[in-house]
Amino acid sequence: MKKLQHKNIGFALLLSICLLSFTGCENFVEVDSPNSQLDSNSVFSSDATANAAVANLYAQQRETGFLSGNITGLSYLLGLYTDELELTSSGGSEEFSFYTNIIPASNNLISSVWSVAYNQIYASNLILQKMDNSSNITALRKDQFSGEALFFRALNHFYLTQLFGDIPFITATNYEDNTVADKIPSNEVMALVIADLESALVLLPEDYPTDGRARVNKYAAQALLARVYLYSGMWPEASNAASAVINNSATYSLESLDTTFLQSSTSTILQLASAYEGKNTEEAALFIFETLPPPSVYISSSLIESFEPNDARKDAWLGSLSDGGIAYYYAFKYKERFDTSMTLENSILFRLEEPYLIRAEARIRQGEISSGRDDLNTIRERAGLSNSTSTNQNELLDEIIEERRHELFTEQGHRFFDLKRTGKINEALGMKPGWSAADILWPIPQLELLVNPHLAPQNPGY
Repeated sequence: MKKLQHKNIGFALLLSICLLSFTGCENFVEVDSPNSQLDSNSVFSSDATANAAVANLYAQQRETGFLSGNITGLSYLLGLYTDELELTSSGGSEEFSFYTNIIPASNNLISSVWSVAYNQIYASNLILQKMDNSSNITALRKDQFSGEALFFRALNHFYLTQLFGDIPFITATNYEDNTVADKIPSNEVMALVIADLESALVLLPEDYPTDGRARVNKYAAQALLARVYLYSGMWPEASNAASAVINNSATYSLESLDTTFLQSSTSTILQLASAYEGKNTEEAALFIFETLPPPSVYISSSLIESFEPNDARKDAWLGSLSDGGIAYYYAFKYKERFDTSMTLENSILFRLEEPYLIRAEARIRQGEISSGRDDLNTIRERAGLSNSTSTNQNELLDEIIEERRHELFTEQGHRFFDLKRTGKINEALGMKPGWSAADILWPIPQLELLVNPHLAPQNPGY
């Protein structure tokens, strides 16, 4: 958390947003590079200017955040780190360290995940501070903007603690104090994440504040909260939070496999709108290939072979090219590699299928076998699979993890987090030559350790 980074995110990235033309500020993706800087009072002087500052949180996550669809994002990095993706490039690249599970603390991609996340946390704290002190923002918008900032603060801390373990939980905007912040245990971070999301639920609207499901509403916060509860072993709470989303059938419903990843999908809970009309996802541009050998990555044989024979997701969400009888598969959830006249696909962060699988697991862990199995079968039926008939708790939990593997592959690192939280990671990834038990955590970036000695000790194994 370097001083200049935190100072810049507070003022260069956020405060300069006022330079935009606010006639279109509801379209938050219209974020231009700043030509100058303005003071914070100017940025938060009206609903429109404050809205643009909040909107920049989404734009930064889309472009450089760990949920982006490019090589800085977890869909790519954790796909390589686990058993989802094979890398075609050789040693020397930053991503090769992820593929071989030998990541030095000096790795620039690790540093990017850390610094961008804390920049977003700092920006969220600045928004919260200004909402508390502003007399120029209407009450309704103040609640919305505060709820969104709390969501992003929770989201970033959640991923940071899942990746790095014990970390600082930052709630202030004094960047000098932040650079000497102490780490706190991961379970305490998770408790604070839950508190932020519960506070956000009180403030966020039920309806989306803009078209396209591209801004956080109450149900997006519930979806993240359900995931956090699940990871924390809070089964009743996870089940209830998932139910809050599932039961809103007027807004959310399962789509066919062919339409799940379209911009208009009713299973989408939250997506990142594209930078401009006609642009589609970075994921499609990254994963799809049209020549052999694959120029970057392809789907691992272990993932391909793990699909049941009649699983329709294999045909709908995987593409392939053959070379001399060898088929190379790519993720084909997003299908538009290039610009189109109108945007057809946006990067989806949360979709309805996950709450079903969360509730299935949470129910089964509480001994609610029948209802949990029903949720599991809802997802299986949609994939063209026969219903599970198991009544054994452990068998059903294993089935859910496999179902999550086939439903959520190459989406923001679910595979890694599922293996880690269920204690199956060493068994599943132990066949990788560079894998060790210490790899359940990434190294704290070396530069951050030099700037802030309170981050010591380094995570084991690094």
